[in-house]
Amino acid sequence: MNGSWELVPGNNRTWANYSECAKFLTNETREKEVFDRLYLIYTVGYSVSLGSLTVAVIILGYFRRLHCTRNYIHMHLFVSFMLRATSIFVRDAVLYSGSALEEMERLTEGDLKSIAEERPLDKTQFVGCKVVVTLFLYFLTTNYYWILVEGLYLHSLIFMAFFSDKKNLWGFTLFGWGLPAVLVTVWATFRAAIADTGCWDLSAGNLKWIIQVPILAAIVVNFILFINIIRVLATKLRETNAGRCDTRQQYRKLLKSTLVLMPLFGVHYIVFMALPYTDVSGILWQIQMHYEMLFNSFQGFFVAIIYCFCNGEVQAEIKKSWSRWTLALDFKKKARSGSTTYSYGPMVSHTSITNVTTRGSLAFHLTTRLGSTVLNGHRNLPGYVKNGSISENSMPSSGPEHCNKEEEPVNGSGVDEADRPTIVVEEERETVM
Repeated sequence: MNGSWELVPGNNRTWANYSECAKFLTNETREKEVFDRLYLIYTVGYSVSLGSLTVAVIILGYFRRLHCTRNYIHMHLFVSFMLRATSIFVRDAVLYSGSALEEMERLTEGDLKSIAEERPLDKTQFVGCKVVVTLFLYFLTTNYYWILVEGLYLHSLIFMAFFSDKKNLWGFTLFGWGLPAVLVTVWATFRAAIADTGCWDLSAGNLKWIIQVPILAAIVVNFILFINIIRVLATKLRETNAGRCDTRQQYRKLLKSTLVLMPLFGVHYIVFMALPYTDVSGILWQIQMHYEMLFNSFQGFFVAIIYCFCNGEVQAEIKKSWSRWTLALDFKKKARSGSTTYSYGPMVSHTSITNVTTRGSLAFHLTTRLGSTVLNGHRNLPGYVKNGSISENSMPSSGPEHCNKEEEPVNGSGVDEADRPTIVVEEERETVM
């Protein structure tokens, strides 16, 4: 021990012991099971969220009656969730693919020695993964800020008497997409200048706070807005329902409103926000990671369900569109078959117009005013389609015709039956309920 580095026998290089590193890489511990379980949770969660959000965006964009500032903001939020999920899948495919992990596990002590003795690789080969990590951080930040935009918009509707939706939409859009771009650009600039190592996926000291501090601030502000809105809702429920319903019903309504707003405001972020990450083997770390991976990945799915699929306006538009589609399909089928019935939708009732000529002077008066237009009165009905001709053989006879003969003397109009315009005696039709 003279204070000098030991040399490798037969080689003029310093000797290093990499056996501990090799044992760490090849030793399978319980941590791998934890990470595999976490990966499965957030992969399923983000996949379900991505599918449901895609359908929700298509629905809100397709129906023009749903185009308003509130739904525009919802669509921006949905898109931010979708981009966040997509960027996570791309990041995992680029950085943590199965082949790369298997190669790392197969490394031996000799491989580590050769890696340490080789020259530094060219940094240009990391450009692609750096772009992937940068885009992931940008979409992650935009998602948090569009959650904040939802809170600001709802808070403004409640507490501001004069609030212009259209004027503030552009401001919200710039805030939700523009501010995160500035933050990520600043972070990437400092990262490239100070800690340009690897794919930028590992933390580089205090540079992480350039993005994490604004995200934490957005979470705190949104939680304050959430508490204030719940306070106002509780006050309104207490005032409007004073003496009209029991306390349990008021609490039930308040709880329902709270549960509906929680996914939109991202309240679950506040639970472990101030808790630093601890050792992977610790039970507290595992609870935190399972909680965050579960709720973070399924948050988009919950938002799509509550604010699109369970929305009354959306359901009404879908029902109208479905009714129109089935009506058009029914018309096509009736036209091809040559049927004499007239369909006005899936929900119909059968009624008949019987013996209009038996109404006496009133029938004659309507006949003289309307003239020949009465003969084809069905043509004035909205959505009328005549699928076949009506013959006398197809009309029911017997009962109504006897009533006509009995009421002829009562008419007293002096008009012969040959000169009187013939009105449809009886025809079965279907009318919309």
